[in-house]
Amino acid sequence: MTNTDKKELSIQVSLSGLSFCILNQSTNTIEYLASHQFAQKASPSGMLAALIKELSAHSTFASTNFSSVIVVHQNELATLVPEELYVESKNADYLKFNNKMLKTDFISTDALSAINSINVYVPYVNVNNYIFDTFGPFIYKHSSTILIDALMHQKDVDKTSVFVNISAQTLEIIVMNENKLELYNSFEYFSVEDLIYYVLFVFEQLQLDPDIDPIKLTGNISENDERYTILYKYIRHIEFLQPQIKYKLSDAIDHKTLHQYFIITKSY
Repeated sequence: MTNTDKKELSIQVSLSGLSFCILNQSTNTIEYLASHQFAQKASPSGMLAALIKELSAHSTFASTNFSSVIVVHQNELATLVPEELYVESKNADYLKFNNKMLKTDFISTDALSAINSINVYVPYVNVNNYIFDTFGPFIYKHSSTILIDALMHQKDVDKTSVFVNISAQTLEIIVMNENKLELYNSFEYFSVEDLIYYVLFVFEQLQLDPDIDPIKLTGNISENDERYTILYKYIRHIEFLQPQIKYKLSDAIDHKTLHQYFIITKSY
């Protein structure tokens, strides 16, 4: 890397897999985009071991002096709190409503100014410790912070828009009406029947029409996927949502898979 190069590394971590993105700010180009999906749900320690292996195995990571590093934590241990109701001392109480908490859990927050809310969440502390030891000071956020903020600023959205972000074991559903957040929720699923149940449940609760209101998909899903097949069976209009990014893309990056990297490409 030349002295004039300024490269930023973004790492998305979850118990279902890892994603990596390298942005060259000097050339305004995303040079590297890759993911490693686990065969089964990992433990936090197993996920960290996989992360260490990935970073050690590729010379791209070891040989580059990154100007900044971003870690994106993806898990279900997060909840949104309106700014006017937020009290820092109650962080654990906010999370206890929907999640199993340990007394030793470290809690962090992200500000979501677009919806005047605070995202309260539990990051993977073992990952944060390793990244700090390896790269020095870094920035970290929860994946839902980036996802919601990106969708709030997405252009050309419909009057009512349903976004579904899918990973191996969880799905996040975001509903926006005229650029206002109407719903955000995450669900753990174990079968395709679970997945379509949660989607149709949201449609029913918000009085949406599966024959009219479209779904925009992001995350770990493709057309030749049984999850896509069952969604298409019940929802008439489905499309993959490509991230609106201001950077150029390396020729090695497949534009057709960009929806799978929606969150990490919007992390800068």
